[in-house]
Amino acid sequence: MANGLSQLPAELMVGTERFKGDGASNGLTLLDYWRWRSSVLLDNTERGILAEFLIASALDLHSTPRREWGDADITLDSGVKIEIKSAAYVQSWSQNVYSDIRFGIAPHTGWDASTGEYSDVKKRWAHIYVFCVYTRKEPPFDPMNVDEWDFYVISTKILDAEIPTQITIGLRPLERLPVHKCRYENLRLIILEMSKEIIVESK
Repeated sequence: MANGLSQLPAELMVGTERFKGDGASNGLTLLDYWRWRSSVLLDNTERGILAEFLIASALDLHSTPRREWGDADITLDSGVKIEIKSAAYVQSWSQNVYSDIRFGIAPHTGWDASTGEYSDVKKRWAHIYVFCVYTRKEPPFDPMNVDEWDFYVISTKILDAEIPTQITIGLRPLERLPVHKCRYENLRLIILEMSKEIIVESK
């Protein structure tokens, strides 16, 4: 039986939902919160979530709400898990130089949101990594323009074989690996083709 301690269902909201209760501003809606929370798309955290959305939308999975906790960012119906990392040359704060492009790839303990328990095993839990680079270096900046992003898709088995214990990787070392660099329009095909190979290998 479901109770307050069980994993809560994820329902896609529309933005017109109103805040309730004594003293709540008249007409304040969920959209107002979203605008307040998520308008600065170049902020590190927000950019990372946007990158996840771009991958989800390329796979037609954006009608399901994002879950904060899990051992991977996206899980396909096939069970193939995808980890998404993002980086950019520019940030939302003042800079003297462009940021170095570097991604976290450290093995880690897994978290099962349905049980609320960690695994004792430390590894890279996803089958596929997608590294997303917001490439624009001069204004105007528009992270919603998918043409301003590069995507690097790689099987986790390659990371495990080549750099099993490494905790970060820069862009140039990543490009030296057998990685698929692509644009947004090609993401779906590349990810699904790689997923088919992973499913075959797992049988």
